[in-house]
Amino acid sequence: MPKPSNGDSVKIHYTGRLTDGTEFDSSHDRAPLEFVVGSGHVIPGFENAVLDLEPGQTVTVTIPAVDAYGVRREELVATVSHEQFPKNIPLEKDVQIQIPTPDGRTMVATITAIDGDAITLDANHHLAGKDLVFDIELVEIV
Repeated sequence: MPKPSNGDSVKIHYTGRLTDGTEFDSSHDRAPLEFVVGSGHVIPGFENAVLDLEPGQTVTVTIPAVDAYGVRREELVATVSHEQFPKNIPLEKDVQIQIPTPDGRTMVATITAIDGDAITLDANHHLAGKDLVFDIELVEIV
């Protein structure tokens, strides 16, 4: 059977875990994930694992942080005062907000701490800096 190559559309089932075994996502309770290989829609380490599979095969891979959501970047953590914070957004830990960037785009940040007037925002992906373990099954090359 052929293996997928760049430009192929594939359907896969997966379960994602942290290295301590904590499951953070799975496709098994829904339709398989479909994406085009080489399109950048999935993390690099995940895509590389799919390239080595034939339809019906399953693999378990450990993807280092650098090939997953990247390393944590401390420059993406900032503390702002309560006055700088939009009034229409609830001040609660774990609330996600959109922040405009200087180039006109937006980025998502999470409130990670509230200490009096100081609100700490973290724009790192919540899985940044973590090695990830995936069980991946190539269902089909579409």
